[in-house]
Amino acid sequence: MLLVAVSGGIDSMCLAQKVRLDGGPFAIAHCNFGLRGAESDADEAFVTDWARKYGIPIHFKRFDTQAFASANGISVEMAARRLRYHWFGQLCRENGYEGVAVAHNANDNAETLLLNLLRGTGLRGLTGMKAYGFIPDPEYADVPLHRPLLGMTREEIEAFAREQGLSWREDRTNAENDFKRNKLRNLVFPVFREINPRFVQTLNRDMERFAEELAGGENRAICPPNDKKKHNGSEKGYFCPRTVAILSEEPWDGTQAVKQPQGMLILDADKAGELVEGKWESGDWIKPLGAPGRKKMQDWFTDHHIPAGEKGGIPLFKAASDPHHVLAVAGYCIDESVKVTASTRRIFRISSKIA
Repeated sequence: MLLVAVSGGIDSMCLAQKVRLDGGPFAIAHCNFGLRGAESDADEAFVTDWARKYGIPIHFKRFDTQAFASANGISVEMAARRLRYHWFGQLCRENGYEGVAVAHNANDNAETLLLNLLRGTGLRGLTGMKAYGFIPDPEYADVPLHRPLLGMTREEIEAFAREQGLSWREDRTNAENDFKRNKLRNLVFPVFREINPRFVQTLNRDMERFAEELAGGENRAICPPNDKKKHNGSEKGYFCPRTVAILSEEPWDGTQAVKQPQGMLILDADKAGELVEGKWESGDWIKPLGAPGRKKMQDWFTDHHIPAGEKGGIPLFKAASDPHHVLAVAGYCIDESVKVTASTRRIFRISSKIA
């Protein structure tokens, strides 16, 4: 079951609606940071009413954000970020949720890029947010984090909300310019929009290219010229995949903590059945663990900023019964259908290493 963070604003209400329409089970988490008095309480009541209307489990928590910020010598923005992600991780761990989904969108990603540039950044700061990752909390760093709306602009989200007849709460502080992100959104973005009406899409494409360049520099190696299978058409060198996957099988007694360590995937062997290792082909698809729905592997690669030339170097484990159903992407994720549960008695481990 997925945990969905819902503030009551338009972005998170659209996310909740999309996940609801997908049909899978999910729960809601709502944070009341106590920064807007009665308005914050009204947000909590609004989200609670929506969840109860559709019979969706809901968790809500009130934080003394100002006190936490003062005690730790950080900004209120950073305090709210730390508090919510720590709580999300705690909820996932305690309730067995497979991950948390948040409503970051393409506009948010563009804002993040510019903030990174303004404060100074290395190459990774130019790649923006990722559609899939892990919670930025040291205690819960193994909890998956999903951003299903990252490819949608604010205009597209507003159009979806109108189409669905959704209601949402407006946060009056979004119109204030006390925070850096609000200054960018309210003062700088309108100027950018005059110069280029599609600047959000442009910046997001730039981040994808930056990610491709970074991945290319980190993930490519030169193979010997006599390795004909990996010839890239150049007389000067040959690019070879760096990921090698090793599959092993072992019994599982259901008492161990299910974690996906870095470079390791764990899946239910009986649910998976016979696995066939292969490379990406057109038509391949996966429903990533904890994600709200099925995704074409072509789109999955795009979400993860994996360059076209690197796709063939990532081992995929597919179902023998359906050669296009990807059950595991070596080094990344598994399919929802093969997750380990209390009834699991046999597992596959897929470890990845650099070739």
